[in-house]
Formats: sequence, structure tokens, C-alpha cells
Amino acid sequence: MAKGSRGGFPGGGFPGGNPNQLMQQVQRMQREMEKAQEEIAEMTAEATAGGNAVRVVIGGDKQIKELEIEKNVVDPEDVEMLQDLIMVAVNEAIRTLEEKSEARMSKVTGGKGLPMGF
Repeated sequence: MAKGSRGGFPGGGFPGGNPNQLMQQVQRMQREMEKAQEEIAEMTAEATAGGNAVRVVIGGDKQIKELEIEKNVVDPEDVEMLQDLIMVAVNEAIRTLEEKSEARMSKVTGGKGLPMGF
């Protein structure tokens, strides 16, 4: 081994700088991720369909928290229309919630994906 050489890294140092600083950065990011996840769990998203005939609110856990259906859209002869309105409202609320969640997480990650394990 050449004199002054440590391990296989050029300059004999730790890749990316001081290992203690790197560990502190990782721990800070983990705390920020946990905070973001808590905030996401508290989020809600609302959507409507059929000109507000159906309104749905879902929580950050992707569970329906509220569902309102106007009486005038409840037609026993046209159940399929009501089913469609409910699906549209629920799917839109989920999409909105996912957008909110992604926006919050991108504040932690700087818009970059996370390494595996996070």
C-alpha cells in the first residue's frame, strides 16, 4: 500500500466529507420526514361531482371522512349514475391528496427522489 493512502478513497478521506456531519444530515432528514408524514396524516382533500351532487372528503390515511349525497340524485331507476358520481368524487379527492402529499414531501427531499430505505 502506498504511503499516506487510507482505504480505497482518493485523499484517504471519507467519501462525501466528515462521517459525523453526514450522519447528522441523515438524522435531520429523518426528523423532517417524520414531521412531514405526521402533517400528511392530518391532511384532508375534498372533491365534488355532478355539480356538487356528491361531495367527499378523505383524510391523509386515504379513508373517507365525509360523504354527502344530494337527495335529488338518488334515483332507484339510475343507480349507475350515482355510482359514477361517487367514484369520480372519491378518485378526484385521492388525486388531490396525493398531490398535496407529494408537494409536502418534496420540501423535505428538495424535489429529488429518496434513496432506498427511506
